Amino acid sequence: MAKSQIEWTDTTWNPVAGCSIVKSGCLNCYAMEMARRLEAMGIEKYQGLLKKTNHKMIWNGKIKEDHHSLMLPHKWKKPRKIFVNSMSDLFHDNVSDEFIYQIWKVMEETPHHSYQILTKRPQRMADFVIKLNKVLPNVWLGTSVENQEVTDRIEHLRIVPAIVRFVSFEPLIGSVGNINLNNIHWAIVGGESGSSARPIKEEWIDDIHDACRIYDTAFFFKQWGRWGKDNKKRSKKANGREYKGTVWNELPLSLNI
Repeated sequence: MAKSQIEWTDTTWNPVAGCSIVKSGCLNCYAMEMARRLEAMGIEKYQGLLKKTNHKMIWNGKIKEDHHSLMLPHKWKKPRKIFVNSMSDLFHDNVSDEFIYQIWKVMEETPHHSYQILTKRPQRMADFVIKLNKVLPNVWLGTSVENQEVTDRIEHLRIVPAIVRFVSFEPLIGSVGNINLNNIHWAIVGGESGSSARPIKEEWIDDIHDACRIYDTAFFFKQWGRWGKDNKKRSKKANGREYKGTVWNELPLSLNI
């Protein structure tokens, strides 16, 4: 099992492959680029998931449910934070309810792991979990918010029954305004990486950090990305992870305990 390069998790588990572009936050999706490389390498799971538009390969909406990978977490004996579907969205319209139920069953059977599920479709997630009527103590549920245009996703997340509810403000490509983080346990903030990265502004981060202090939400600053606080474009490594002179690795209170 390879260590994930994503700072807030230990490893990834991808029983679903493929997705669709829904908003501007998806424009430079790292998973699309990774899928393009894996397709070129001949990896069967990632064949036929992309289409060419304006000289760029993007998701075509096709979804593959990988039943062979379902049992992987059972093989990992050491407890891990596991990011579920870093290469897709578990609550995409084309993922069947039955397959989501199977994933839930695996998570229930492996309580030594903590699972992190992130979606841009929190309304479907809320509908599914409420209907399921079972809160798993090892499953964290979150949504992505890249700017003020999609902050309504947090309202759907807020009603999801979960031990940990979290928001990933990444890539943060605009202000989210006076954000309400009531009953949100964790906020991840990050700028965009890659050659086409869009700038991040420190005042946008300030707004989220201030809201975290107001609502007692754990704050995790993942990266400046390709644009640093001095508004210069450099490598992600060169820009570092410091915000206000500190590396912020806060986690939800339940995990800290």
